[in-house]
Amino acid sequence: MNFQKTKYNFPWWLVLPVLAVFTFVLTELAARHPAIVETIYTQKVYPVIASTFSAISSLISFSLDDLFYSFLIVLFTLLVTLLIFKKITWKSAGKIVLNTLAAVYISFYFLWGFNYFRSDVTQRLKISEQDADSEQFLAVFTHLTTQLNDSHTRFDNLKIETVDSLVEASYRELSPMLNIPYPAGKRRAKSITFSRFFAGAGISGYYGPFFNEIHINKHLLPVEYPFILAHEKAHQFGVTSEAEASFYAWLVCTNSSSKHLRYSANLYVFRHFLYHGRHLEQLSEITSELDDRVKADFQKIREHWMELRNEKIDHAASKMNDAYLKTNKVEKGIEDYHGVVKHVMDLSLDSAFQRKWNLNSE
Repeated sequence: MNFQKTKYNFPWWLVLPVLAVFTFVLTELAARHPAIVETIYTQKVYPVIASTFSAISSLISFSLDDLFYSFLIVLFTLLVTLLIFKKITWKSAGKIVLNTLAAVYISFYFLWGFNYFRSDVTQRLKISEQDADSEQFLAVFTHLTTQLNDSHTRFDNLKIETVDSLVEASYRELSPMLNIPYPAGKRRAKSITFSRFFAGAGISGYYGPFFNEIHINKHLLPVEYPFILAHEKAHQFGVTSEAEASFYAWLVCTNSSSKHLRYSANLYVFRHFLYHGRHLEQLSEITSELDDRVKADFQKIREHWMELRNEKIDHAASKMNDAYLKTNKVEKGIEDYHGVVKHVMDLSLDSAFQRKWNLNSE
């Protein structure tokens, strides 16, 4: 009797999808154990990743992340075209799409995304959470208004290289307090390739996790640049929450010797305080204390971005960003941006923390 062995072909196309499922399981476990993520991934693994990838990407002037996203768009467009002209089967196209999405998913989390599941900022920095009442909110808001007026300065002829060095110097000095493993790589700011399109959605900057890149919109006003740069650098340090990144940027800028950094940060945070206090009767009293030059800057920023805004793009981008944040366990979605007020309030009311680190009373 003749027995023939059946040749078994291993389904290699399933490797990445299986690894993606494994990665998903890890994210669920990570979400339940933030202290482990903080100790192992954020403080030990991620700094090595950031140092390696940022060293490579910093050698190239243009955005590798933008190039990568463009490649994905071209790939999917090509697959659709091939399907239309029946040059590829649905099965083959499906395998390509599935493997591409799996590779992107795996890369995102291992290169940066696991930071979404680290400990909360109040735990990392050991700041006491406060349950502030309206009176305390108004007191901090009033103080912020004074600081904003006092820090006003012009931004004529301020070089971005100078801003970058000032932000880096402040991050380096405050790294023990911020609990970041400085330097953790290089932070060369790059322009968003399609800045005008992103400006239509109101996006002033973004962090590219695949090549450890910081991106700044070309249409950003000089007065906005220091804070946005500090915000995106916070993301590069593994701070994923938008509210926390803004809080780090505010701390870094307001504790800098540079008046430009302090004014840029105060201007940004003041807008979020305005949003939170919009229903308070005392709001008009506080805003009446604003320096006319500060009011002019607010008006200039508003008009600038309204002119660039595309309602359809802005709406679609907001929906996508909201879904993206909620997928990564940020329950508030895009409302997380306004959460910077809570962090500023917590720090402002924690006098022990301020004394310990000898902070400016911004």
